[in-house]
Amino acid sequence: MSTLAPPAGRTVSTTRIAVASFVGTAIEFYDFYIYGTAAALVLGKLFFPTFSALAGTLAAFATFGVGFVARPIGAVIFGHFGDRTGRKAMLVTSLLVMGTGTVAIGLLPTYGTVGIAAPVLLVLCRFLQGVGLGGEWGGAVLLATEYAPRGKRGLWSSFPQIGPAIGFIIAGGSFLLLGRVMDDATFESWGWRIPFLASAALVVVGYYIRMRIAETPVFQKALEQQERAKTPIVDVVRRQGATLALSTCAFILAHTLFYTITTFALSYGTTELDLDKDMLLLCAMVAALVLGLATPVLAVVSDRIGRRTVCLSAGILAALWAYPMFALINTGEPLLIGLAMAVGMLAFAALYGPMGAYLPEMFATRYRYTGASVAYNASGIVGGGVTPVLATQLVASTGSSLPVSGYIVVIALISALCVWFLKETHTTDLEDDPIGSQAHG
Repeated sequence: MSTLAPPAGRTVSTTRIAVASFVGTAIEFYDFYIYGTAAALVLGKLFFPTFSALAGTLAAFATFGVGFVARPIGAVIFGHFGDRTGRKAMLVTSLLVMGTGTVAIGLLPTYGTVGIAAPVLLVLCRFLQGVGLGGEWGGAVLLATEYAPRGKRGLWSSFPQIGPAIGFIIAGGSFLLLGRVMDDATFESWGWRIPFLASAALVVVGYYIRMRIAETPVFQKALEQQERAKTPIVDVVRRQGATLALSTCAFILAHTLFYTITTFALSYGTTELDLDKDMLLLCAMVAALVLGLATPVLAVVSDRIGRRTVCLSAGILAALWAYPMFALINTGEPLLIGLAMAVGMLAFAALYGPMGAYLPEMFATRYRYTGASVAYNASGIVGGGVTPVLATQLVASTGSSLPVSGYIVVIALISALCVWFLKETHTTDLEDDPIGSQAHG
């Protein structure tokens, strides 16, 4: 393997790369998650008050799902320019787009003020959030993996992968704090807006940090060799369509586990089990802490024994834990709920930890941003966008959480099967052309 160097005249600090990739994902996932928490707790009442409690929750989750539909669109847009002009500019732009959508939600009038225009504006803002996040993840993991030395791409790619855990902890903590300092009426009146408006300050910090980084050496070399795809999305579909389809389906489980635990479980616990929302938020935050700690460990393990092996273990653990997880949640005991969520997040980490390196390693440099971003974000349509709505409907129609567990088992088995057909990549060179090498022999 050739030794990659930073652009002439630049020295690259591991700390700077780690901070730049981590801070942006933490901020953008904070933005994305506060919407999910608000949807589970308050948005149904404020933007869909003419619906029943169940229908309002379903409608709020449906707008939550709009963000996941928008994410692949953002992946294609940002991937196109990221593969043609560079990673850095897209990382900065995605942060600004996401921040704009988030702050706008905090300023929206509710249904009681402007009627039907309120949910319409909410959907538009959520769509903007999704477009921004669609460009974020791919750029952040490429920043880390394309700077990483061979044999340590899992470790380096775990920097941005820790961001979602921290983003969720900050998001959950903000709602938990608001629940402590104000009553329900005040929270529903204006308190819920504070986490959205606070995003403006976070975006300024992220913007400053990201403007101080250089273009990745792998992409810089591709530019020097004139290796740029004219239309990245067309090229990746034509040249690595099977890899794109398999990797997309393989990672549906990641989104399914995360949003079942952090979004659906909050709604389910408060509406079906009549549990305290602060207790559920705290349990979810503890589970997110487990995720944050486990992600780099499992990413490093994937550097040693391979991405595929670790990802397969995630599917197996998720399938085995799906029924015990809800059995423990149904007890209503905080410690058991925390255990249920923590083990579920551990299964998620086993898939998510290696994924930051695994997806970029699958695609050629000239369309790597597009390929990795589309696979990651398209998998979120089912795993993140559909899951909370479907799970809520399944519980409403059956009166039981058993169908939700069954759904997780099916997704876990599909994920494991798709990972089985993907080839191991942890020893590959990012400068190599992976076309034709991804089918498991």
